[in-house]
Amino acid sequence: MSTGGAFGGNRGFRPVPPEKGVFPLDHMHECDLEKKEYVSCLKTSGHNAEKCRRFSKMYLECRMA
Repeated sequence: MSTGGAFGGNRGFRPVPPEKGVFPLDHMHECDLEKKEYVSCLKTSGHNAEKCRRFSKMYLECRMA
């Protein structure tokens, strides 16, 4: 009998989220400017993420810093 589920997962195991997450929430609003620029670009481009890639990159770099 196999203990793993479909695709190698364990069916009885409930995942627990990381303590702080991969990207912690921006409680201090350090990246608000980058976020606003990205959202503004999405709105003006008809939600075409490809056209706003540079703003997305700046926002993610800010979040990782």
